[in-house]
Amino acid sequence: MAHCKWRSKIRRIEKVVVVIRLSSGNNDNRYTKNEIHMNEEMKPCPLCKSPYGYAMNESVYACPECAHEWNINEKPEEEEGLRIKDANGNRLSDGDTVIVIKDLPVKGAPKPIKAGTKVKNIRLTDGNHNIDCKIDGFGAMGLKSEFVRKA
Repeated sequence: MAHCKWRSKIRRIEKVVVVIRLSSGNNDNRYTKNEIHMNEEMKPCPLCKSPYGYAMNESVYACPECAHEWNINEKPEEEEGLRIKDANGNRLSDGDTVIVIKDLPVKGAPKPIKAGTKVKNIRLTDGNHNIDCKIDGFGAMGLKSEFVRKA
């Protein structure tokens, strides 16, 4: 069985011509040309900001880099604040109550924070430890959101 390599070059003009070079192990080379009709206008992806978003139909665009699809008629949701999720993927917000999911060692403390410890009234911050809170018996500290779940 011959090993095939695919190479493609895409040029943006009114019609995009994709040239695919097929080469097999025994060095016989063939070229195949396909014409793809695409909308000339490309829109940047709202997720990864790639400038190569292309039209799938009249109102739906797709990103070839992150595979995100979006409708250009819908307004994007502009959410202010931080987007921080817990270990289960639930979104956290200021003032939430969370539960620690594993024992966490604390520098300078004789004992760790035990799994199942409830932490009330959290504040979300930027940085590596993105939760500021007060824990009974330990005081004020920063936690990583990957070690808590929403209560």
